[in-house]
Amino acid sequence: MSDGETADGGDGEPETAETDEAVAAELDEATSTGGEIPEDVPVWDDEYVDRVSDRLMYNFDLERDRSVAGERFVLYGRMDITSQKHFFHPSLNYANHGATEHLFATRRDGASVADVERYVELAHDLAEEWIDADEEHYSTDFTFALVVPRIRDDVREFVSGFKDRTLLKFGYYGHYEVNLVVVAPEEEDIVTSRATDLDSAFALWESPDESESSGLLDRLF
Repeated sequence: MSDGETADGGDGEPETAETDEAVAAELDEATSTGGEIPEDVPVWDDEYVDRVSDRLMYNFDLERDRSVAGERFVLYGRMDITSQKHFFHPSLNYANHGATEHLFATRRDGASVADVERYVELAHDLAEEWIDADEEHYSTDFTFALVVPRIRDDVREFVSGFKDRTLLKFGYYGHYEVNLVVVAPEEEDIVTSRATDLDSAFALWESPDESESSGLLDRLF
């Protein structure tokens, strides 16, 4: 018996068929300034967001100026991965599972704890609308990134201690998770919830391997 997987983009817990070296090469290309950008990747007028997209574009399908439930997000990204096991041949497969991450990024003049909590509530509303809960659903992540001039102390404390995972049908239909990122690029300051490692994409002042988090590579394995 062998394990196999088909993937669109990449994600955390299910296995992937790509090697460490191949994914590392992709990330190096994504973070280099001279790399060729795929034709379907939007260009942002916001230089910071545009550079963040360079770190995301090989793992996420990206959109510009996405409106969701009356909220406008300067960047939206979606990453899907399908994991399966098979007997001898991929056509004889079983234990199929799907994992998805939705990333929403917005710029704000400032962010309070109440602002962050409002996005958490939005994530739960979207979970009810967007998730097809069944035996093949493994996980869905909703990650909200707020780009601000400065991170308030109470926001930093709230985000760093935040964790929100909801089991669907006692875990039989998988789970969904809400993740938070608040970043002040001009201050070279960032705080993320314990469940996310997207600081490696939003902390442009650090190379991916310098980040304290596991980074995008570990999300693929």
